[in-house]
Amino acid sequence: MGRNFGTGQGFTTNHAFTMGRWAGIGLVALAALQITACATPEPVNAALPSLYWPMTSQGAQVDAATARDMISAYRARSGLPPLRLDPDLQKLAEAEAAAMAAADRPSRAQNVKNAVERLGFAGAEANLSAGYHTLAEAFSGWRDSPAHNAALLAPQGQRMGIATAYAPGSKYKVYWALLVTK
Repeated sequence: MGRNFGTGQGFTTNHAFTMGRWAGIGLVALAALQITACATPEPVNAALPSLYWPMTSQGAQVDAATARDMISAYRARSGLPPLRLDPDLQKLAEAEAAAMAAADRPSRAQNVKNAVERLGFAGAEANLSAGYHTLAEAFSGWRDSPAHNAALLAPQGQRMGIATAYAPGSKYKVYWALLVTK
């Protein structure tokens, strides 16, 4: 028989204590698993519409199709045609967002528009910004800024590319590039 660890006698008390101890350990382990499960967040992308996905982590990418749909719906309310995603403009937007993040400051829109036009795109418009953490924030900010809103509603706009770049050491954290062309 085991040692007696309580006021009772013999195996029964020892067994009861051992079972109680194991039950207590089991409850502690279960509680630890539950706490760990609570501390490990579910992937944000699974729970939120993509316009609310935070861009504040390495590898985060804006949902370009959702951005296109949101901007095109906004343009439609003004009687303007929808935009289509252009893979070449997408690459240029990605490069520009990365360049801004590396420089830790937004670029001048006119310089970027001129560069895009030199690459063969006509009627270039550019929304270059920093600090918005989600597509919803960026879109709202652009709508509320006359110069950025003009790019969203460019009458000649037919194609677009949009990208973000994350800069963890920056006060802005996220840099945005939206390019709109004929």
